[in-house]
Parts: sequence; C-alpha cells; structure tokens
Amino acid sequence: MKPMAYIITGPTASGKSAFAHDLARKIGGVIINADSVQIYRGIENISASPFAGREITNEIDGVPYRLFSILPLTEQISVVEYLNLARTEYENAIKSGRTPIFVGGTGYYINALVHGISPMPDIDADVRARARELVASNIDAARAMLPDDFNATDPQRVARAVEVFLQTGRHITEFQNAPRVGAVAPDAYRVLINPPADVVRARIAARIPEMMSGGALNEARAVIDAGWDENRAIGAAQLCAYLRGEISMDDAIKNWITKTNQYAKRQRTWFRTQFNPDEIITKC
Repeated sequence: MKPMAYIITGPTASGKSAFAHDLARKIGGVIINADSVQIYRGIENISASPFAGREITNEIDGVPYRLFSILPLTEQISVVEYLNLARTEYENAIKSGRTPIFVGGTGYYINALVHGISPMPDIDADVRARARELVASNIDAARAMLPDDFNATDPQRVARAVEVFLQTGRHITEFQNAPRVGAVAPDAYRVLINPPADVVRARIAARIPEMMSGGALNEARAVIDAGWDENRAIGAAQLCAYLRGEISMDDAIKNWITKTNQYAKRQRTWFRTQFNPDEIITKC
C-alpha cells in the first residue's frame, strides 16, 4: 500500500532533492519544501535550491513544487507559521489526488512535521520588535533574561525566547516542555538519504564553485541590502564577509566549504540520534 506521505531528508549535498523529484514523477507526488533557507526568494544558489538557475514557478518538469522561494529576505517565519503553510499544502495535495513529499534537511522542520510543536503564546508586534532590538544590540543581556537550561545561541532563537518571556513572564522552556501539538505528517514514510561522508565532501567541493558561477555573489549583495541575518545560511556569511572586505575571495570559498562540511556532520549526528527512518539509502 502506498504511503499517505513521504519525508525525504538527509545531509546537505546528499542527493535528497533529486531522489524526491524522481519519486514524485513515479508516484504523482507534490514536492513540499522542508528547508528553512530554501523558503526564501533571492538566494536560490546559496541555499542550493532546486530553483537555482531556473525560473521560479510552481513546478519543475511537470512536478508541482510548493513553499520554495515564497518569502522575501525582509520577512521572518516561525516554525508555527511554517507548519501552517505545510499543512495547507499537505491537504491540497491529498485533495488533488497527489502524494505529499516533504524534502529538506532542516531538523526542526522535520521534527515539527512528525511530532508537532509545543504550544506557544501569541506575541504582540511591539513585544516582538523589542525582543529583536535587544538581541541585535546586546545579545548577552538578552541571554541573561533566559534560564540556564536554554542553550541556543542563534540570534533568532534567542529573540524568540526573549519575546515569550516579555509577553508572558514565563520562560520558553516551560512551553517547550508541554505536550506537543500540530503534527502534519506523523505517519509519513521516512527516507534518509545518507551517502558516505567522503562522497558528500566531494559533492560539496564541486557544488560551491557552481553556486558562485550561478550568481551567489549577487545574492549575498541582496542579503546585505535586505538586512537579512547572513548567519542563517552558510555561504551567505562568507560571501558577505568578502563583500565587506573582511576576507579574500579564496578564503570565503574555503570557509564556505569547511562550514558546509561541518554542517553536514552535525546533520548526520541529528539524523542518527533524533530521526527514526523507515528506510536508509546510502547510494544516491
């Protein structure tokens, strides 16, 4: 019996996008993005989007693609907002007689799709702005407001924790420890694309020059112009540093390759400890 939905994931440069596309063509699927960077428009090369070098449309070779390149760099999106979008696309796919195929390597998106998220309070716009201003001006002071068991250092996650505290007077960890709700595809068939590390390293080394020739440097200029957090995307941070004159182009590319390999290693650790696949594919 064909699964109701699929989740195709794996480390960066594993070949998961191509695998998902081939699967969608075979079974009449809809590709739904589960990557927190590929959801943004204007950084298709830096994010290794399926739309890099392509016109951004709703399909590729007849396969429907959803939630790719839908947000401008000037906007933010929470996991809750992503889940709402993902649920809509999941339901639309089912209604149209197609199979939803989620593809991406963002662990917290995958985790939310399968397990849901802890219920979080609504945040007023002025509170959100205050939290982000505090984090931008003094992240150490912002972290001092948070409990010892909050370990995240990413500015966006720190800002999220601060805004919850400012809104409610309660720490985000209290909400995170509550029962989870809102899973979109808890029964999806889960496929982990996980080639050997040396294969992934070789692909990363070959792919980054292609990203550069595709226009990644212009995308980094757009990141700076939009004030987008360049540290959210490996490649953006390195190219923006080059554009500011902080490092050479050779160092930018070397650092990009190194950081991408480190990220792939962290992803493999997450998949090994936090993801329970129904199938593992090592040759892709």
